[in-house]
Amino acid sequence: MKRYFTIVYIGIVAMLAGSCGGGASNPADTPSLIPEKQAPATTVSEPVPLPSTGQGSFESLVADYESKDRGIWQKPELVISLLGNLEDKVVADIGAGTGYFTFRMVPKAKKVIGIDIDERSISFLDSVKVRLPERYRGRFESRLAKPDNPFLNPGEADAVVIVNTYGYIQNRIKYLKTLSKGVAPGGQLLIIDFKKNNLPIGPPDEFKVALSQVEKELITAGFTIEKIDKDALDYQYIILAVKPKEPKNDDSR
Repeated sequence: MKRYFTIVYIGIVAMLAGSCGGGASNPADTPSLIPEKQAPATTVSEPVPLPSTGQGSFESLVADYESKDRGIWQKPELVISLLGNLEDKVVADIGAGTGYFTFRMVPKAKKVIGIDIDERSISFLDSVKVRLPERYRGRFESRLAKPDNPFLNPGEADAVVIVNTYGYIQNRIKYLKTLSKGVAPGGQLLIIDFKKNNLPIGPPDEFKVALSQVEKELITAGFTIEKIDKDALDYQYIILAVKPKEPKNDDSR
């Protein structure tokens, strides 16, 4: 397994270097550190599942998170495009893992903060950072967090991404309220997670949260729902929320 982990790790670094090294990029293009595999019109057959609980050997987690088939059903570039132009934005990727979304956003954003509660993920992210093209290294920061606190500074993030992580968060409304303090007024919160159906991939039902429940929790925590999409991804729903620019009045006081 260690040998396979090394192969996967080298593959990630090679993709980073191969897609960024060399000539100057075209400003008209949307840059990405990692080239995408074209997603077919139909659903992917025999998908590779993500880890059920986030436990187990880190080598196995890397292999699952960075599976080439994930690009087909996860559609990362479509997901990232929902945040609009990131050129002047600081983006926080909560539950960054191996940086699947993190390093795809680095060339597009002013800064990306890869946040995780697993020290192994932070070490992995840092090991990839040193191999990024020099012009991108200053745009990325890893941050070790706690399960109840992402450790964002007040108003630090213009956008927050939570992918395949929401169902693992405990006391979610409290967490969202803590998270909100780190989001700038008018900032975006993008949540992608698995539908509560019998799916060929994804975690057990105990780690899935129904779309309607996520909506309620976001609203209770003070966010405004801006977009819901249940069809763009085969196995997941998309929720885009925003932190209001003006605090909401609490009539219950």
